[in-house]
Amino acid sequence: MPIQYNQTEIAIAVKQLLEKSTTKILCFYGQMGAGKTTLIKTMVQELGGQGSANSPTFGIVNEYHFEDGSLLGYHFDFYRLNDETEALDFGLEDYLAQDCWIFMEWPEKIESFLPEKRTDIQIKILDPQTRQIELHNI
Repeated sequence: MPIQYNQTEIAIAVKQLLEKSTTKILCFYGQMGAGKTTLIKTMVQELGGQGSANSPTFGIVNEYHFEDGSLLGYHFDFYRLNDETEALDFGLEDYLAQDCWIFMEWPEKIESFLPEKRTDIQIKILDPQTRQIELHNI
């Protein structure tokens, strides 16, 4: 069932997503400006992440921690990849082998390397303030 939200309801939408997800590997699909990064920032906060999350567009990966310093997870933005094998060059397989949260923006750029068990989240822009998300556990 799709979840609709606006900026003031995003925390509620994130709680629903986290409850419905069956994995810690979350793949975010949606056009530029759909709110993938905003959704991930809110998820990191909801999970108890320290500091503020931001898009790793230029660094490709950000690392997030809990307040005690332990690893919460990794946030990837594959938008700038020219070839999916570039993901292997920076050690994607090692990141995926860890028991932590994995947030992936533009996962379609690394299609053949996506884990079999994951949660796909499709974000659709309904209007300038409203988004709709659909979650598919794979």
